[in-house]
Amino acid sequence: MIHVRQLTKIYKDIHSGHFTALNGISFDAMPGQIYGLLGPNGAGKTTALRILSTVLKPTSGTAVVNGFDVISHPEQVRRQIGFVSCNTAIYDRMTSWEMIHYFGQLYGMEPEKLQIRMESLFEKFQMNEIRNVLCSKMSTGMKQKVSIVRAMVHNPPVLVFDEATSGLDILVAREVLKTVEQLCDHGKCVIFSSHIMSEVKRLCDRVAIMNRGNILAEGSIEDLSRKYEQDDLEELFYQMISVSEKQHEAELTNMR
Repeated sequence: MIHVRQLTKIYKDIHSGHFTALNGISFDAMPGQIYGLLGPNGAGKTTALRILSTVLKPTSGTAVVNGFDVISHPEQVRRQIGFVSCNTAIYDRMTSWEMIHYFGQLYGMEPEKLQIRMESLFEKFQMNEIRNVLCSKMSTGMKQKVSIVRAMVHNPPVLVFDEATSGLDILVAREVLKTVEQLCDHGKCVIFSSHIMSEVKRLCDRVAIMNRGNILAEGSIEDLSRKYEQDDLEELFYQMISVSEKQHEAELTNMR
């Protein structure tokens, strides 16, 4: 479903000449699987997801989503993906129904199929009571529900959740996690980016632990626990990031 090979993103930097946001990462995510990208802020998670969703172009390497290359077939890739983050834009002057309908039209959905799909999603997410409410009048949790339905309206095979529960209260966050689980049960390929260990442990079939644009370890949580002899995911994460940071500091020292 998603195949990433040696994906690299380098930015120009006025101080160092360049900054490597992604350093040749590779991974595969399959249908019916929740694949976790786990790392601290600045690890490269969001950069990778933006490349997968065609918002950014890679410097080198390849990324293929459901058979379509992100560089050569970006329009087809966008039809395969629904993207949800903690700050997905909501149009304040639209009602929730108007906004979802607008995005359905952008995806080229036929009017009758769009109507049926929207009725189903509004019922599923218990959103009929806010159908005609302006997005500007909604709570953070309601806005996030609209974002999720917007991402799902065209029924894409791939869903991307980038820190989607950040800033949400515990009740809304649990609803988001429940939705992710249900998507997996329906055969969707889900990429789930987070730095919250309990969420990752609950949801993810496989994880990639990232830092400074590199994948430090990749596999199922059980396999990683066995390989590194650490049952606690948070402690495993802390140890790997700490080692990575020490190595980085040593490299900087040697360059001076």
